[in-house]
Amino acid sequence: MPTTTSHPPRYSATPRRRCAALLAAGASLLLPLAAAAPALAVPAPGPSGSPAVPPGASATPGKAADGKAKPPPKRLPPAKMSTVGGELLGRSGPQVQLGPGAPELPRELSGNSWLVADAETGDILAANNAHWQLPPASTLKMLFADTVLPKFPKDKKHEVRPSDMEGMGEGSSQVGMKEGLSYSVHDMWMGVFLRSGNDAVHVLSAMNGGVAKTVRDMQEHADELQANDTHVITPDGYDAEGQVSSAYDLTLFARSGLQKADFREYCSTARTQFPDEDHPGKTKEIVNTNRLLTGQDGVPAYKGMAGVKNGTTTNAGNTFTGVAQHDGKKLLVTVMNPETKERNQVYKETQLLLDWGFEAVGHVKPVGVLVPPKGGFPADKGATGGQSPQGAQAAVTGGGDGMWTAVGLTGGALAVLAVAGFVVNRRHPLPERGRRRPGHAAPPKSPPSPPQNPSQNPPQD
Repeated sequence: MPTTTSHPPRYSATPRRRCAALLAAGASLLLPLAAAAPALAVPAPGPSGSPAVPPGASATPGKAADGKAKPPPKRLPPAKMSTVGGELLGRSGPQVQLGPGAPELPRELSGNSWLVADAETGDILAANNAHWQLPPASTLKMLFADTVLPKFPKDKKHEVRPSDMEGMGEGSSQVGMKEGLSYSVHDMWMGVFLRSGNDAVHVLSAMNGGVAKTVRDMQEHADELQANDTHVITPDGYDAEGQVSSAYDLTLFARSGLQKADFREYCSTARTQFPDEDHPGKTKEIVNTNRLLTGQDGVPAYKGMAGVKNGTTTNAGNTFTGVAQHDGKKLLVTVMNPETKERNQVYKETQLLLDWGFEAVGHVKPVGVLVPPKGGFPADKGATGGQSPQGAQAAVTGGGDGMWTAVGLTGGALAVLAVAGFVVNRRHPLPERGRRRPGHAAPPKSPPSPPQNPSQNPPQD
C-alpha cells in the first residue's frame, strides 16, 4: 500500500553540496557563512506563516548584535493549514504517496511551497506546504486576468489618462504605456502577460471602475474559486502588507484561467509587437518573461510549455506557475520562493517537478485535488469579443465531469520550440529514453532578459 512520506529523492547531492554540509557543521564557520550569505527578504506579516525568530536571534531583521548585516530568520510554515482539497494538504512538508514504479521526488527542491497537479482531473500528485499563505508577486495577475479579462472586448480602445496609473508601486515592471496614447484591450493584456506590466494592470483596473473595485472583484472571484488562502490588496501583485496567496490557490487561478481562450492565447504567446511609446504609430517587440516558454537567460525552453505566469518582488522572492503537456498528459506546477538563491532557481525547480510529474502520473496516489469553483466551470465560448484566437490550439476534452483544460501554444511559442530543435505535435511527445532528459533543449537565441537575482534590484512585478 502506498504511504504518505517525504521520500529520499532520486538525485544525489553534488560533491560541492556535501562539502558545504560538512563545513556547516563546524561551529566556528557559522558566523562567517551567515555574514557572506545574500540577504533574503522578510515578507510582510500575513494571516498565517509569519517569519519565525530563532532563540537568541535579533528581533530586528538584517541586524546582528554587533550591528552587522545578517540574513533574516528562516520562515517556517504554520503548524496547521487549510485542508481544502484534502486532509494531507493541511500538513507541513512534502506530501506524496508513491506506488509501484513511481520515481522519488527530486532532492534539489527548496521552494517554501510547491505543488504539481494534473491540469485536467485536478489530482494533486505531490505538494509541499500547499496552503502556506505567502506573498504571491505577479502570479496574482492570473487572478486579475481571470477576473477582468471577460469584461472587455479585445478590440476596445482606451486612451490613457494621467489618473489611470496613479498608485503604481515604485520600481514596478512596465510594458511602456504612455499618457495620451490609445491602446487596444488586446495590446494591454499582452503587456500584462508578456512583460508583467503593472502599468497595463492599472489602466485595465481604471477601465473596470478603479483599483479598489478591481480588488473587490478579485477577492469575490477568489472566494468563488474556493481560493481561501488568498487576500488581495493590489491588483498587480506588488508587495503590500497582508497580501497573500498559496501554491494551491495560484494553481486554482491558472486552471480557471485556462478555461478561457483569450487567457490561453495571452499566457502562451512567446513574443509579439506592442505600440512603441517613444515612436507613436510604430511598434516594438516584447518578449515573454516566462523563461521556460521562450528559452532565455540561460534557461532552456521546456518542451510542451504553454504558460502561465512568473513573478518576483522583495517580499515574495521568485514565484512561478507553469502548465505543460506531453503525450496527452497536462500538468500544472507552482513554486513559491525557493530558498536556494541561485539565478533562475524557480525555473529549475519547476522543471524538476514537471519531469517528475510526467514520470509519476499513474504511479502515485493523489494527495489531494484542485477543487472546482462553487458554481462549476463555465463552458468556454471562444475568445472574448469575437472569433477564437489563431494561436489557441489543443483544446482537449478531459475529466469525467466534462471539465476540460486547453493549453494552447501560439504561433510565437511554436516558433521558439522549432528553433530549439523540437518537432512540435499536438500531443508534444516526450523524447525516447536514453536521449536528453525530458524538458531539456538548447535555448534559442533571444534578447537578454532582466536578472532574477534579488541583489541586482530586479523590477518589482
